[in-house]
Amino acid sequence: ARVPFRWAGTLQHKMAAIASRVSARTGVRAQAPRRGAVRVQAAAARPSWLPGSKIPAHLNGTLAGDFGFDPLGLGKDPASLRWYVQAELVHGRTAMMAVAGILIPAILTKAGALNVPEWYEAGQKYLEQPGAIGFGPLVVSMHYMYGFVEYKRYQDFMKPGSQAEKGSFVGLETAFNGVENAYPGGAFDPLGLSRQGKETYETMKLREVKNGRLAMLAFMGFVAQYYATGKGPLDNLAAHVADPWHTTFAENGVSVPFL
Repeated sequence: ARVPFRWAGTLQHKMAAIASRVSARTGVRAQAPRRGAVRVQAAAARPSWLPGSKIPAHLNGTLAGDFGFDPLGLGKDPASLRWYVQAELVHGRTAMMAVAGILIPAILTKAGALNVPEWYEAGQKYLEQPGAIGFGPLVVSMHYMYGFVEYKRYQDFMKPGSQAEKGSFVGLETAFNGVENAYPGGAFDPLGLSRQGKETYETMKLREVKNGRLAMLAFMGFVAQYYATGKGPLDNLAAHVADPWHTTFAENGVSVPFL
């Protein structure tokens, strides 16, 4: 039996071939699935941030952590999309370090292994100590150090691999000789996870994006909690666990002001 439609794409051809074989064996002409049904099945096979939603054409699933989320269409321009991918990575990595820097000292302080202030008091407490470096010198030194790192990152973004070229960083270029742009490898991959095969590499990229997104949300939550309750995340968690029905965001008088 002849297949009544001609479709493009591997999935459609396979489904048409199956329909044709069924028709030949049974003598009954099999109805090939409608074009719209094929699209739905193909879309359902890909993870989406909102099942059933239309995934933008410029998000084709090749990026780590691509679940079709771009409601404002910010990534329609390929150059902008590449920049936003870099921005998410940098902010995600910064947030992961920030969240670890907030939680680990707080946990160790609660356990009695350390005695350090909460994250929102740490800077002021440090400046009040005898011999502390002043706020002005700290800002200037951090400005130059971060500026240098960001300049190197931007140069590698504009010309991938340029920061691993000989003479670009006082003989330490091999530390920046990574797998691809934004993944420097070398000294920044001490466990060699990027060199354990493509599948492992792609898995680790996805995990990094997911954890980075979670850390960004967590840090925003820490800031919001402090402004609402004046406490750190562990104290807020303990208060909620002690009285989960009455110690919530809706009961602090700030998060939901009209309640």
